Formats: sequence, C-alpha cells, structure tokens
Amino acid sequence: MKTCDFILPFFTLGFVLANAGETFSENENGFEELLRSISSGLRIRDEPAVIESALRFEGRAFELSGNENSVNWKNVLEDNSQTTPCTEPVPEGPRVQTKDGILKGRAADRAYIFYGIPYASPPVGAARWRPPSPVAPWTGVYDATSPRASCMQACSGPVSQVCPEKVSEDCLYLNIFVPLSVNFTYPLLKPLPVMVWIHGGDFIAGSASKPLYDGRSMSNFTRTVLVSVEYRLGAFGFLVSGNDPKSSAVGNYGILDQQAALLWLQQNIALFGGDPSKVTIFGESAGAQSVSLHLMVSSSMHLFKQAVFQSLPFSIPLKTRHDALKLGREFAELANCTSRDLACLQALSPQDVLAAQIKAGSKIVNPFRFLEVFETWGPYIDGELIKEQAVTAFQKGHWQKDKPVLLGTTSEEGVAFVYGVFTEPVSILQCVVYTTAIFKQHALRILHKYLPLYQDPDHRTMLAQIVTDYIFLCPARKAARAAAASGSSAWMYVFDHAATDLRVWRGLSFCYGHVCHGAELPFLFNSASVANFSLTPPETLLANRMLCLWGAFAHGADPTAGPEETRFCRGQRPPVWPRYEDTSGWLVMNFTLPPHPQAGTRDHVCDFWDKLGIY
Repeated sequence: MKTCDFILPFFTLGFVLANAGETFSENENGFEELLRSISSGLRIRDEPAVIESALRFEGRAFELSGNENSVNWKNVLEDNSQTTPCTEPVPEGPRVQTKDGILKGRAADRAYIFYGIPYASPPVGAARWRPPSPVAPWTGVYDATSPRASCMQACSGPVSQVCPEKVSEDCLYLNIFVPLSVNFTYPLLKPLPVMVWIHGGDFIAGSASKPLYDGRSMSNFTRTVLVSVEYRLGAFGFLVSGNDPKSSAVGNYGILDQQAALLWLQQNIALFGGDPSKVTIFGESAGAQSVSLHLMVSSSMHLFKQAVFQSLPFSIPLKTRHDALKLGREFAELANCTSRDLACLQALSPQDVLAAQIKAGSKIVNPFRFLEVFETWGPYIDGELIKEQAVTAFQKGHWQKDKPVLLGTTSEEGVAFVYGVFTEPVSILQCVVYTTAIFKQHALRILHKYLPLYQDPDHRTMLAQIVTDYIFLCPARKAARAAAASGSSAWMYVFDHAATDLRVWRGLSFCYGHVCHGAELPFLFNSASVANFSLTPPETLLANRMLCLWGAFAHGADPTAGPEETRFCRGQRPPVWPRYEDTSGWLVMNFTLPPHPQAGTRDHVCDFWDKLGIY
C-alpha cells in the first residue's frame, strides 16, 4: 500500500502535465524544455539522413560500402540446410513463361529460387506517389537469379546494422522459392499451397531479400511455394500531401503495392507449382499490421485464403487523415515544395525525399502522443481503402471472419522498444509522468497494477512490460477471443524468450541485450546458418516444429490436423495445438523447449486491460 499511496502526488503532477501539454502549441519550446529537464533519456529522433561514410549514391540506389554486415550472396545461396540437406544433384536453373515474359531462376541446394521478379512497373518519375501499374512485357529472358535492390530507406539508427546492400526507388519485386520436388516440365497433379511473407520494419525499413527471410528451408520443409514481397516504404509509400489523387499524394501506396503483388500471384503462381486458391499471407510487426489490414480491406478479399500475424502492434494507432496531412505538409516544406505542388515533389531526387522524410519525423517525441515514436510513417485511415483502426475492426467483427487466422507474440516484445527510446534509466517520477501522459485518466489504475511489482530504481523494465501487455499481447488476445465468439477459426501462440539459448545476431533489426522483437524468425525460417552460427539440438527441434505447424496451417488450416505429410513433418509429430476457444480453456501454444499448449500465463493482466476498454 505504501507504494500505491506514494504514487498519488506523482500521478497528480503527471496528470497536470498531460492536460497542460494539450494546450501548448507545437511552435512553443517552453514545454519541450520542461520535458527535457525531466528526462534526459527521452530519445530525440533527429538522426542524419544518411551515414556518408557508409553509403554512396549511384543512379537510383544507395549502396553500402565497407559494411561489416554486408552479405556474401554466393555463400548464402550455397549454404547447406541444418535440417534436410538435399542429397540429390542440384538441377539446372528452371525457366518459366509468365504472362509478362520468360524468367530464368536458379537451383540451390534446397529450392529453386526466382529473385527480383517485377510485379508492377517501377514507381519512378511521374509514377512516384501513384498506385502501382502493371508490368510492361519484356522480350528475351529475364535473369531472376540474384536479388534486386530493396526499397528506399535510411541506413541510420537502430536498423543500420542490417541495412540492405542496395536500395532503390525502383523496387517493386518479389522472390519465389519452390521445392526441388517440383518439375517445371510437367504441371503438378496437386499444386502446392502458397505462403506470402510481408516483412516488417516500422514501414520505413526492411527487405524481402533480407538473409533472415531466406525461404529455402521453409519452402523445402513445408512443401509450399514461398513468396516474399518488397513494397514502398516511408514517404515513398505513405506520403499524404492532399485529398485529390490527380494533383497530390494520397498515401497508402505501400499497401496497394502488396495488393498488386497478391494479384500478380493469382495470375502467375500456378506456373511455379503454386495453388492460387490456397494462399496464406503472413508477416511480423509492420508486416503483421499489413496482414491485418488486408483482412479488413474488401478489395483484398479474393487474393488470399487465410492469414498469420506475428507480433502485431494492435494498439499503435493508424494516423487519421488530419495527422497524415500534417506530416505531409511538414515533409513538403522541408523538401522546399508546397504540399499541393505534386510536380515539385515528383522532381525531387530519391535522396532528397529520404532526407525530408527523416527530418519530418525527427522532432522531439511528444510524450502525450508517445506511441507515435513507434510508427512515424505508415498506413492511415483514408475512409476508402482503410476505414477504421485494426483493433476496432477485429473487436467489432469488421473483417473477413471466414478466413482462419494464426496469431501470436513474443514474451518480451516491449523491451527493445522501451530501451531503444529511453537510453538512460527511468526514475519513478519519470515513469509516472510518461504513464500519465499516455493513459491520462486510466494512469492511476495502471500504476497501482504495475508499480508494486517493480522495485528496481530503473523503471524501464516496468514500462517494457506495459508496452508488451498493452500494445501486443492483450489486444491480440482480445481480437482472438472476438474471432472465436464470431465462429472464426483462430490459433494463438507465445514465443518464450527465456526458454531458448538463441544468441543475438545481426540478422534481427531490433534487439536489446538478448531480447529481440522478432525473436521467433530465425526459428521459423531456420535461417540461423545465414548468420554464421548453428542452433543447438533443442533449438533445431523447436525450429522444425514451428516450420511443421506453419506448414500444416498453410496446407489445411488446422496446424495439427492438416495432411499427413505436414502432420508428421520429417518423422516428427508436432504437439496438438487446440483452436483458441473457451471450450478448450483458452489454450495458447507456448513455443519453448519443448513447445506445448497451456493456459495464458498473463490472462489476469489482460483481463485488467480488457476492463479498461482503451484498445
């Protein structure tokens, strides 16, 4: 009780500051200075547009030079699988006649690979800030044996260690991985399910060709055709400068790019042995956010059958039109254009766009809109394509409920976020101020719930748990329960950090210490070997079982009742994964060593958040 009584004066101070903050103009620096004096640990998003010593500009692309984390693609492509290395001679690279022209792929040790297939015309020049348009057919043979440039992004800040080797505005490409068992000479009697990966990266970074997402193991192990997609990022994909699409940028182009890729697959994936009627879309973080949006968008309805979202930040709100336009005006001013002068904006060089993008999001983080620090650029509610917040849509049933979903989080999602923002210890006073700024009238109840459990003088641990519970775990649980109540099929999981010995490696973009946002990805893609270390035998077993379950979901919706070839993956029978429904006691799969279903360990906490009704 002493702890709870002690916070009341601090709560009062925080509440006063929170409400006072709403009356301050953005151009007034006094309040910002007050906040600076309270916390020197609040991160200032004022990073340089590029690290000049690490980048050079050639044509349309930035290229990393002298980067110790650059990837030797020959080594990556020739690497042997830890799970099921192919013992047969590697065949010649296949050729596929698509509707646009002939593609030449390559054969690796576990899969046929087609890199850098164009699914839309380059969004450059007058096509910048326009919806994607169809690819122009080509003559001759298109070389799809090596990755193309990733979409434009800055190699600075926390993602600089894993920045793509090449970035370009010309980036609307996808990669396809096909099991070696597919014979391109004859059509398959039974086409394979298709899994489409949408990468994360806060909608400002990431790449389909990131070594972490090497799709050979997953394709080979699960007998699926795996596809990974590039889409426009940052201002290139989400700038909103006006309301008229003929004379301004109207945003959400990155989501339209994903739709164009899914449409291309409907028209072409059968040529690669895939079944266009059995497409599963899956993604992590911003990729999971994209997946959730496609489940809400009616024009995406016929482009996929089911979905997986991993570490979906449900409680990070999409921008309103007002906020998106405000950011667009700041961007245009920094680029020495006006928001209504589309010709001026389209004439900017790619590096000028990138520089203005970073500067527009580089002001001091406003603690009264603290969650925006996690997503400066991204989709917004335009009223047509996207009509409401994802968390609202799922709770109200405004999504494609006939589609099975698999969703989950990692056990310590918030650690990397909080420690990335607050680089210095957070005192109890600062903790109260920040909590009050975010949750306002609910802050006292939240502080009463969490403060007694955290006695360490550095309260970042407590803030990290609040972020984990409020942004990721609890709204995901509520969405899954809403799905179950509406008769939908849903399966839920938690990937447990504490139960694995996975060493931190630079294939993951967002880590703090030994905790990573996206920690399950090296297991799911079985891509640890790309980072030059091997999984332990128990970790390998966990990776194989995750691959088996994801593959079974792609084959037959139910992760443990799919076809025999996936239920008994490589001779391993995976654990039973019950549907998430009240009749089973709301069981979730705990991916630990060994994986097992269990009741939610933080259900009492999520009950608390559900009753607050703030997500």
